[in-house]
Amino acid sequence: MPNAQLEQVLATLDAARAETEASLLEWLRIPSISAQTAHAPDCRAAATWMGEQLAELGFTVGLRETPTHPVVIATHPGPGPDAPHILIYGHYDVQPPEPLELWTSPPFEPAIVDGPHGRRVVARGAVDDKGQCLTWLSALRAWNKVAGGPPVRITVVVEGEEEVGSPNLDAVLEAEKHILKADVALISDTSMWGFNEPALTISLRGMVYVQIDLRVGARDLHSGLYGGSAGNSLNILTKMLGELKDEDGRIQIPGFYDGVIEPGANQRAAWDALGFDEAAFLGSQGLSVPSGEKGRSAPERMWARPTADINGIWGGYMGEGSKTVIACEGHAKLSCRLVPGQEPAKIIEGIRQFVQARIPADATFELQVFASTPGLSVPTDSPYLDAARHALADEFGKPAVLAGGGGSIPVVESLKRILGLDSLLMGFGLHDDQVHSPNEKFELACLHSGARSHARLLARLGGKD
Repeated sequence: MPNAQLEQVLATLDAARAETEASLLEWLRIPSISAQTAHAPDCRAAATWMGEQLAELGFTVGLRETPTHPVVIATHPGPGPDAPHILIYGHYDVQPPEPLELWTSPPFEPAIVDGPHGRRVVARGAVDDKGQCLTWLSALRAWNKVAGGPPVRITVVVEGEEEVGSPNLDAVLEAEKHILKADVALISDTSMWGFNEPALTISLRGMVYVQIDLRVGARDLHSGLYGGSAGNSLNILTKMLGELKDEDGRIQIPGFYDGVIEPGANQRAAWDALGFDEAAFLGSQGLSVPSGEKGRSAPERMWARPTADINGIWGGYMGEGSKTVIACEGHAKLSCRLVPGQEPAKIIEGIRQFVQARIPADATFELQVFASTPGLSVPTDSPYLDAARHALADEFGKPAVLAGGGGSIPVVESLKRILGLDSLLMGFGLHDDQVHSPNEKFELACLHSGARSHARLLARLGGKD
């Protein structure tokens, strides 16, 4: 029989949908772009906004300063010291919105428009991660209104550097161990399996992100005077990067696959049973031909196999019209998604060897490292995951898919390493939300079902359902 208090919380959430949407729009209007120093005041404003929301719910709130953007830390005692203690993580920073000309509306003037699943909000940060933060914030609001507070102890951590690799978060976690030690971490920064099809993410790929800076000679040269004699940094760089993968899609960085664990027969069978439609997945983005390693299923390629991708390349003359120069400098950004078993330091050294083996005697290079985090998996036999599965099944009327995640959430590894915490990855995005792209969106139906799911999870964790 449903718990009367939980039913009241859910009814409160339903009645407050307009308030929830208004709050999200207000937060989305703050252009909290962590990668651009000009937006440092906006990042602080976004942190302050979240702090004020939590303070209104009885949380003790503080901003922890970092060399760049502050971290919001807020605590609530819940029903008392014997209650379970949940750490909720989110981030208020967003990706740069460029190219601006591809947006159908200004990225920081959120627009609510109609879509196949009803109303949706279009704005930078709509789903990553401000909208998803509103799912648990709204659940906390409803519990506060009905019961005077959450049914468990809560610590909230909302940072402002996730989109630039969280370079200062570890120091904050170390310094605040006495406050942050909890039973489990709860994170909403992942996707569902499909609209009205819930999922819990049980693995994440790690990340190595580097920049290759290649130089040949002292300066740019006239291509008529020196062409055919002088080395060209861009020719060398593009030839090198063209050798990154073989014809079967296997990555040629030395030692790249060391430690990679092959999925077992049972795991492959479980993925096959999901019926993943790769043609539809690619078709929604204007694509039709799968990429990656040959002979492997789409879930395996995206969840259990590492990747390497060129994210940017530049050098020489890139202005309007023509300028016939042989470029002395060439630059490329390269990211590798790692799976459990790979060691980031070894991958970085492998990249260094890959470049060194392919440059001529006149060339030199530097390797800048921007990110280095391992892949990881989360336990599937914990009572917390079981509670989340029940909460999602109660809300959606169907079991949650246990899915792998192709992306990286560095804080999951940090929480495990520093605080010993496993994470519940319960997100409500969709694969077509255009994360990091123009016209990022969040379905309002997902916003509200996410809030209800969090309310149910808190009830189950606190023994109130």
